[in-house]
Amino acid sequence: MNEEEIISLLRQRNQEGAKELLSSYGSLVRYVVSPILTDEQDREECVSEIILRVWERIDCYNEEKGSFKGWITAVSRNAALNFTRRNKFSDSVEKFEEHMPSNEPTPEETVIMNERRESLLAALKQLSSMDTELFYRKYYYLQSTEQIASELSMTVRAVEGRLYRIKKRLRKRLGGEENE
Repeated sequence: MNEEEIISLLRQRNQEGAKELLSSYGSLVRYVVSPILTDEQDREECVSEIILRVWERIDCYNEEKGSFKGWITAVSRNAALNFTRRNKFSDSVEKFEEHMPSNEPTPEETVIMNERRESLLAALKQLSSMDTELFYRKYYYLQSTEQIASELSMTVRAVEGRLYRIKKRLRKRLGGEENE
């Protein structure tokens, strides 16, 4: 079944769409989740949550903004990070929840975050495709240096060196300290 058919089934709330989604994209979801969640049981629980989240939010997917695969990848990454945060702090936070300030950013913080995001995206566009891929694998998908090296047929040392130079160039382009 192709991507358009799966999206159509999901939008029609047909359960076959969820089955096809898991069949066609389950390995991608597991690939994205595995560096973030090390426990196999947590991984499988998170994959189930992701499939449900895609099912519930399929109407948020916009073909004009990006590919379906990219959208699922972003949903998977964010769900895995949220899963980690939720499980890590669930016990201790419950006691203090009513006394804690809101986690919502202020309007000023939102503007600053958006400006930083735009600056970073502009700086990333100036990198080569290989450097962009290395950056996303390490800092967005949280893959280990060893995994990146293995999958790209590079040495660990070569990946580390290249990531160091990428960060140095980004700091310079973004106006940060070059000697950090």
